[in-house]
Amino acid sequence: MAYSMKKGGKEVGPAQVYAPPHTMSGKKVAAIENPGFGPNLSKMENLDMAVGAYSKSAGDEPTKTSGIKIRGTGAATKGMLARGPMA
Repeated sequence: MAYSMKKGGKEVGPAQVYAPPHTMSGKKVAAIENPGFGPNLSKMENLDMAVGAYSKSAGDEPTKTSGIKIRGTGAATKGMLARGPMA
């Protein structure tokens, strides 16, 4: 049995005392086996592994080396190109 541990008007005990597991709409939450509903990533056939420039899912695509030179890098020796979407 959980009991209230209020100190100074604030609840300091375990959350199950004052807030049982619920959704944002206030409904109860049921525990399920796989909460992510996706593939079990503990198995090697489902794991998308990458080592350096080599990836299991990328195929034969080369590593992206183009980009635009950014300002303010100072004495930086690496990372002077921006390769993401420049919106």
